[in-house]
Amino acid sequence: MRDTPHGHVSGAGVGLRAPHLAEIARARPVAAWLEVHAENYFGGGPGPERLLELRRDYPVSLHGVGLSLGSAEGLDDGHLRRLAELAARLTPCFVSEHLSWSVSNGVYLNDLLPLPYTEEALDVVARNVARAQDALGRKILIENPSRYLGFTHSTLSEPEFLTALVFRTGCGVLCDVNNVFVTAANLGLDADAYLAALPPEAVGEIHLAGHSQVGRDGHVLLIDDHASPVAPAVWALYRRALARFGRVPTLIEWDKDLPPLATLLGEARKAARILDGENDARAA
Repeated sequence: MRDTPHGHVSGAGVGLRAPHLAEIARARPVAAWLEVHAENYFGGGPGPERLLELRRDYPVSLHGVGLSLGSAEGLDDGHLRRLAELAARLTPCFVSEHLSWSVSNGVYLNDLLPLPYTEEALDVVARNVARAQDALGRKILIENPSRYLGFTHSTLSEPEFLTALVFRTGCGVLCDVNNVFVTAANLGLDADAYLAALPPEAVGEIHLAGHSQVGRDGHVLLIDDHASPVAPAVWALYRRALARFGRVPTLIEWDKDLPPLATLLGEARKAARILDGENDARAA
């Protein structure tokens, strides 16, 4: 693998889900890197050993879904400890989490819930990100969420919130281009202006995924469901994101209605071709 400004990982990878694990372990298909949900490997058993085996041939990234960086009560000690132990064992290329909350009074909610973008919320998230980075001994990447509503008392835009978080904690940004597209469509925002407001040097990873739409009485809502190919309009936005951020390692997410592995790898090859085209254009 060629060294890049984003570390020793380049190109397009895929999210590794359990139904594809045996096939990847057996066939070792071409993929730049793999990403797993960290919480799926907290329970011990053969899972971490299988990841370590794959780690010999692929860089592996840990993507958290349950740390709850927006919880005002702070991070769960046990959850953070398990994440740190897994990261120390696996030495992942990236560790990432969501700009959201999902825990209250020790109760885990099965969703990534939105935050108001205020100075008070920024203080909470910055404190939690700093603690997570101290425990892990490394920088983490924070992913922008898909949003379906806005808070009237927010005083910052989402890119402003992320930029301030980067400045306060030294964290990076995982730019989910599909989430930018979904949020912009649902809330009437400008997706290109959103990308332009992020600090390019902080973006260490990009996610791409599919979305669906629901509608009633002429009102359309986009749903970030990770259950279909990347939409043409999202591919177009991805090209514009690369023009701003450079050749950022990119991951294809597909979490529901999983297709054959070959379909997932085909999406990654498409992203890789776009990445290579952007690289060629910058070199010209």
